[in-house]
Amino acid sequence: MRIALLTAIAAPLLLLAKVALGDHQTLTSGSKIKWGPPPPAFPQNAKFALIDGDPASTGLVTVRVIMPAGYTVPPHWHPTDEHVTVLSGSLSLGMGDTIDKAHATTLKTGGYAVAPTNMHHYAFTTGGATLQIHMVGPFGITYVNPADDPRNAPKK
Repeated sequence: MRIALLTAIAAPLLLLAKVALGDHQTLTSGSKIKWGPPPPAFPQNAKFALIDGDPASTGLVTVRVIMPAGYTVPPHWHPTDEHVTVLSGSLSLGMGDTIDKAHATTLKTGGYAVAPTNMHHYAFTTGGATLQIHMVGPFGITYVNPADDPRNAPKK
């Protein structure tokens, strides 16, 4: 009786999920992820990988970031929510227009945070971290202090 009931409930849910997701399917093993330098809007020395979506377009986007020890993203904000999961290492996050390491919250492996739309925040790692970030595109980042924006740095 229980199996029949579970099947009766599960079958329509699976069909609904298939309809909602359409034919879009992404399966990627960790060894096949293509890592590269960060986009120009981020401090250099990190590694970025686009997992799914198009950051320049509308829709869901998933990226991974490897931040080396000492990496910092100065105070900034985004036009959409940013969902961050710490895959390894630790990441410190804080809110505000200046970096205040004493009041930041440190997330270790498995930690999760959401930076809501337009919330001024910053991030840093002392020992390094690997992150997975989910958002809705198009991606945008605005630094609180324009001098912190790597895109405004003098060309070498």
